[in-house]
Amino acid sequence: PEAIVVTDVALDPYSDQGHDGVVENGVILNDITVNQLCKQAVSQARAGADIVAPSDMQDGRVKAIRDALDSEGFTNVSILSYTAKYASAYYGPFRDALDSHPGFGDKKTYQQDPANGREALIEAALDAEEGADMLMVKPGMPYLDIIRRLKDASDLPIAAYHVSGEYSMLKAAVEKGWLDEKDVVLETLTCFKRAGADIILTYYAKQAAQWMKEDGLY
Repeated sequence: PEAIVVTDVALDPYSDQGHDGVVENGVILNDITVNQLCKQAVSQARAGADIVAPSDMQDGRVKAIRDALDSEGFTNVSILSYTAKYASAYYGPFRDALDSHPGFGDKKTYQQDPANGREALIEAALDAEEGADMLMVKPGMPYLDIIRRLKDASDLPIAAYHVSGEYSMLKAAVEKGWLDEKDVVLETLTCFKRAGADIILTYYAKQAAQWMKEDGLY
């Protein structure tokens, strides 16, 4: 009962197209998608979510979700916005597991360009204005500079997502005997914290927590 439940708000797990929105004639329909995301967020709040996390990267969805939650009485449900979610190659293992690779094209029309660091600042300002409670950067390690920029620019908590590709690379190197797993994982998480992350999402969460407990770090 003391655990905080955070839920993902997105349509790609339920789409045979593998995209984060409603698709019509090869086009992602932003406003129709946002309407569906609002329904999803309210449903998750009714089920007990403490925080909803829209990962879709559609325009205007934070304000729409905030309004939808408030109108249904879920004023205390927070929004963790995927503010700077990049069109990254690091999502591969997760998409393989979920079978959610894009059925056509890619996600570059709505996810951010890895070469553009300034766009994150624009999105952060918009999300904060629309009512986001926390801002996410995804992936994590390749975007430490973005974490730092958002930390410097915003008073909101900054989250970093250590994604499946990053996790898999460490696991593969450990299996090859090239890296010490505990040392490299704790160093990686320390780098997120140093860059300015207040929250770290990682597949290593339980293992890292156990290592830190064993080392007397908490």
